[in-house]
Amino acid sequence: MVWGGNTKSMLGVWREWGMPDILRQAWLRGTVLAGVSAGAICWFEQGLTDSFAGRLRPLACLGFLPGSCCPHYDGEIDRRPAYHELVRQNLLKPGIAIEDGSAVLFQDRAVCRVVAPAGKVGAWTVRSGGTADGGDIVEQPLMAQRLEL
Repeated sequence: MVWGGNTKSMLGVWREWGMPDILRQAWLRGTVLAGVSAGAICWFEQGLTDSFAGRLRPLACLGFLPGSCCPHYDGEIDRRPAYHELVRQNLLKPGIAIEDGSAVLFQDRAVCRVVAPAGKVGAWTVRSGGTADGGDIVEQPLMAQRLEL
Protein backbone atom coordinates (compact mmCIF):
# COMPACT_ATOMS: atom_id res chain seq x y z
CA MET A 1 0.00 0.00 0.00
CA VAL A 2 1.46 3.30 -1.10
CA TRP A 3 0.06 6.52 0.36
CA GLY A 4 0.05 10.03 -1.05
CA GLY A 5 2.84 12.55 -1.16
CA ASN A 6 5.28 13.86 -3.71
CA THR A 7 5.11 11.34 -6.57
CA LYS A 8 8.16 12.74 -8.37
CA SER A 9 10.36 12.44 -5.28
CA MET A 10 8.96 9.03 -4.38
CA LEU A 11 9.66 7.60 -7.84
CA GLY A 12 13.13 9.17 -7.85
CA VAL A 13 14.04 7.44 -4.60
CA TRP A 14 12.48 4.17 -5.74
CA ARG A 15 14.44 4.25 -8.99
CA GLU A 16 17.70 5.04 -7.18
CA TRP A 17 17.25 1.99 -4.95
CA GLY A 18 15.92 -0.44 -7.59
CA MET A 19 12.39 -0.62 -6.22
CA PRO A 20 10.60 -0.65 -9.60
CA ASP A 21 12.13 -4.05 -10.43
CA ILE A 22 11.28 -5.42 -6.99
CA LEU A 23 7.70 -4.15 -7.24
CA ARG A 24 7.32 -5.48 -10.80
CA GLN A 25 8.46 -8.95 -9.71
CA ALA A 26 6.02 -8.90 -6.78
CA TRP A 27 3.21 -7.78 -9.10
CA LEU A 28 4.02 -10.50 -11.66
CA ARG A 29 3.84 -13.08 -8.83
CA GLY A 30 0.31 -11.91 -7.98
CA THR A 31 0.96 -9.50 -5.12
CA VAL A 32 -1.79 -6.90 -4.83
CA LEU A 33 -0.39 -3.39 -5.30
CA ALA A 34 -2.54 -0.54 -4.00
CA GLY A 35 -2.36 3.16 -3.38
CA VAL A 36 -4.00 6.49 -2.76
CA SER A 37 -3.18 9.70 -4.64
CA ALA A 38 0.55 9.45 -5.45
CA GLY A 39 0.25 5.80 -4.54
CA ALA A 40 -2.46 5.37 -7.18
CA ILE A 41 -0.83 7.14 -10.10
CA CYS A 42 2.59 5.54 -9.60
CA TRP A 43 1.41 2.23 -11.15
CA PHE A 44 0.39 3.81 -14.47
CA GLU A 45 2.49 4.85 -17.47
CA GLN A 46 1.79 8.49 -16.61
CA GLY A 47 0.08 10.50 -13.93
CA LEU A 48 -1.12 14.02 -13.29
CA THR A 49 0.85 15.31 -10.31
CA ASP A 50 1.25 18.40 -8.16
CA SER A 51 4.83 17.33 -7.35
CA PHE A 52 6.17 20.35 -9.23
CA ALA A 53 5.76 23.72 -7.53
CA GLY A 54 3.15 25.96 -9.04
CA ARG A 55 1.13 23.76 -11.38
CA LEU A 56 -0.18 20.33 -12.24
CA ARG A 57 2.03 18.47 -14.71
CA PRO A 58 2.41 15.08 -16.37
CA LEU A 59 4.84 12.61 -14.82
CA ALA A 60 6.27 9.38 -16.21
CA CYS A 61 5.44 6.61 -13.75
CA LEU A 62 6.15 2.86 -13.43
CA GLY A 63 4.06 1.67 -16.39
CA PHE A 64 2.52 -1.41 -14.78
CA LEU A 65 -0.92 -0.15 -15.90
CA PRO A 66 -1.62 1.39 -19.31
CA GLY A 67 -2.40 5.05 -19.90
CA SER A 68 -2.58 7.85 -17.39
CA CYS A 69 -4.24 8.42 -14.03
CA CYS A 70 -5.65 11.52 -12.39
CA PRO A 71 -6.50 11.32 -8.68
CA HIS A 72 -8.68 13.86 -6.84
CA TYR A 73 -10.82 14.31 -9.96
CA ASP A 74 -13.67 15.84 -7.98
CA GLY A 75 -11.74 16.94 -4.89
CA GLU A 76 -9.40 19.61 -6.25
CA ILE A 77 -10.84 22.33 -8.47
CA ASP A 78 -7.88 22.46 -10.92
CA ARG A 79 -7.54 18.69 -11.48
CA ARG A 80 -10.31 18.07 -13.99
CA PRO A 81 -9.52 21.00 -16.32
CA ALA A 82 -5.76 20.34 -16.13
CA TYR A 83 -6.25 16.66 -16.94
CA HIS A 84 -8.53 17.51 -19.85
CA GLU A 85 -6.08 20.02 -21.29
CA LEU A 86 -3.05 17.72 -21.01
CA VAL A 87 -4.94 14.80 -22.59
CA ARG A 88 -6.25 17.14 -25.31
CA GLN A 89 -2.68 18.27 -26.07
CA ASN A 90 -1.44 14.64 -26.07
CA LEU A 91 0.90 15.44 -23.17
CA LEU A 92 -0.89 12.77 -21.14
CA LYS A 93 -2.19 9.51 -22.55
CA PRO A 94 -5.90 8.79 -22.27
CA GLY A 95 -6.65 7.25 -18.92
CA ILE A 96 -8.61 6.95 -15.72
CA ALA A 97 -9.77 9.80 -13.49
CA ILE A 98 -10.60 8.76 -9.93
CA GLU A 99 -12.87 10.69 -7.59
CA ASP A 100 -11.92 11.10 -3.95
CA GLY A 101 -13.11 8.24 -1.75
CA SER A 102 -13.38 5.86 -4.71
CA ALA A 103 -11.32 2.84 -5.76
CA VAL A 104 -10.53 1.15 -9.07
CA LEU A 105 -9.50 -2.50 -9.16
CA PHE A 106 -7.49 -3.77 -12.12
CA GLN A 107 -7.05 -7.34 -13.21
CA ASP A 108 -4.82 -8.25 -16.16
CA ARG A 109 -4.16 -4.52 -16.73
CA ALA A 110 -7.86 -3.76 -17.30
CA VAL A 111 -10.49 -2.21 -15.03
CA CYS A 112 -12.41 -4.98 -13.32
CA ARG A 113 -14.34 -3.07 -10.63
CA VAL A 114 -14.98 0.46 -9.38
CA VAL A 115 -16.19 1.11 -5.85
CA ALA A 116 -17.59 4.51 -4.93
CA PRO A 117 -19.52 6.14 -2.11
CA ALA A 118 -23.22 6.79 -2.69
CA GLY A 119 -23.74 9.93 -4.72
CA LYS A 120 -20.46 9.70 -6.64
CA VAL A 121 -19.61 8.34 -10.07
CA GLY A 122 -16.30 7.01 -8.74
CA ALA A 123 -14.13 6.91 -11.84
CA TRP A 124 -14.14 7.97 -15.47
CA THR A 125 -12.28 7.09 -18.62
CA VAL A 126 -10.95 10.26 -20.24
CA ARG A 127 -9.73 10.59 -23.83
CA SER A 128 -9.54 13.18 -26.58
CA GLY A 129 -12.20 13.35 -29.23
CA GLY A 130 -9.82 12.02 -31.85
CA THR A 131 -9.21 15.02 -34.11
CA ALA A 132 -5.72 16.22 -35.05
CA ASP A 133 -5.76 18.91 -32.35
CA GLY A 134 -7.17 16.55 -29.73
CA GLY A 135 -10.68 17.94 -30.09
CA ASP A 136 -13.18 17.78 -27.29
CA ILE A 137 -12.60 15.60 -24.29
CA VAL A 138 -14.75 12.49 -23.95
CA GLU A 139 -15.50 11.36 -20.40
CA GLN A 140 -17.24 8.07 -19.78
CA PRO A 141 -18.31 7.06 -16.29
CA LEU A 142 -17.30 3.58 -15.20
CA MET A 143 -20.04 1.52 -13.58
CA ALA A 144 -19.44 1.50 -9.85
CA GLN A 145 -20.46 -0.68 -6.97
CA ARG A 146 -21.95 1.65 -4.35
CA LEU A 147 -20.81 1.84 -0.76
CA GLU A 148 -23.63 2.75 1.58
CA LEU A 149 -22.21 4.31 4.73
